[in-house]
Amino acid sequence: MISGKHLSLCLLLATLPALAAESDPAGAARAMALVRTLARPAPARTAYTEVRFVGMLDRALVLRGEMTWLGGGRLQRSVVTPYPETTTIDGDTATLQRGQRAPQKFSLGRAPELKDLLGSFVALLSGDALALARNFTLHAYGDQAAWTLDLAPRDAAVARRIRDVSVDGSGKTLRCMRVDETDGDTTFTLLGPLGDAKLPDAPTPAGLATLCAGA
Repeated sequence: MISGKHLSLCLLLATLPALAAESDPAGAARAMALVRTLARPAPARTAYTEVRFVGMLDRALVLRGEMTWLGGGRLQRSVVTPYPETTTIDGDTATLQRGQRAPQKFSLGRAPELKDLLGSFVALLSGDALALARNFTLHAYGDQAAWTLDLAPRDAAVARRIRDVSVDGSGKTLRCMRVDETDGDTTFTLLGPLGDAKLPDAPTPAGLATLCAGA
């Protein structure tokens, strides 16, 4: 009979061939090592500013708030402006609280792309490289002063909605996450030192990309 400890080890080892089979194994290994350096003890909090460029809107939608990894698979994302809202993730369940309204719960299984994106924040804040690599292929480039981590969705259903995810940082600090959707919409999430950054009245994707790169 296989013990629980040995079974867990076997399951972990079973994931390694898939990770080693990346088209760029050296880049994937570098990305895994980079993610591990980002680990922070829970609760890990960071201010954020989210800028959404949506095709049907004339101007970018800008949200500001705080994101907190609570430990394990739990993440809390609070919006302060332009409206109060708190989303708490616990595993596959999300609880949404808007103002004084009653909380609403829903399963993230209904939105696999949202589940993987929120899971990527948990993996990055906790430094869980294996968890991130289960949902995305990884590639890192740059140097310690300014690096970029590219994430490509593994799941076909997610890839139909999300074309590419890129994360910019410096040293052990996250700066930005950019999500490019297949319909042309783009979302920038500014983190850490950029979470409270003053932005122009009409931010642009090019301007935010420059800010994220630290130029």
